[in-house]
Amino acid sequence: MGSFVVVNEEGWIVTAAHAFGGLRTIPVHKKEIAAYEAGKLARKKVPGLRKNPKWVVDHSVWPGRDGVRLEGIVANFEIDLAIARLTPFEPAWVDRYPNLKDPADGVLPGTSLCRLGFPFHQFTPTYEKGTGFRLPAGALPAPLFPLEGIMTRNVSAGLTADRKREIKFIETSSPGLRGQSGGPLFDQAGRVWGIQSRTTHLPLGFSPPVPGEAKNAVEHQFLNVGWAVHPEVVQAFLKENGVKFDVA
Repeated sequence: MGSFVVVNEEGWIVTAAHAFGGLRTIPVHKKEIAAYEAGKLARKKVPGLRKNPKWVVDHSVWPGRDGVRLEGIVANFEIDLAIARLTPFEPAWVDRYPNLKDPADGVLPGTSLCRLGFPFHQFTPTYEKGTGFRLPAGALPAPLFPLEGIMTRNVSAGLTADRKREIKFIETSSPGLRGQSGGPLFDQAGRVWGIQSRTTHLPLGFSPPVPGEAKNAVEHQFLNVGWAVHPEVVQAFLKENGVKFDVA
């Protein structure tokens, strides 16, 4: 599971690009499967290629409502942002559309922020060829889980391969949880500061001994912090792709 933010009444969403990782995996696996099957048919082995039980043969994204699909997907995996349009879409499905934080108006460490998404909710879909995927009873509705934290730093992770864009994040004192990826990082006024991307682990520099273990066994200590795509990057990406949004 993951999360997304509906940014306007036209049904455009913004989320983490890695939510669409399967769209990159499918073409690669299809080529491998085709090469493997051709080798079997010709009764010869394809060098370096064996049957892989992890080959993905089908892929589906369910955007929170039956009968709705995602169109116009644009994903940039370097900055971990993606947009798509919910189709069909009724503006009344959303009570209030979000304002995005103005990055020129003080993106300051120490600001209280909150992250929202769907962690700690486990279920296993079933699949039938020709029919598709099905969610089990009890899978929905998924419970929302908020997690607070303060902004700690602006983080620069270098430039994209074309050197035209900075890869930039807002760091928070709490980690992002699985199921919150692609969801909002927002302040007390409800302004969206960023889109949750990942959790990183900062070594604390001390390693206490592990009780009851071997004499030299130690336990490395880390601080788990969340990284959300910076509002400068989010808003530049939306503008480049012609997606309307409000700033506050």
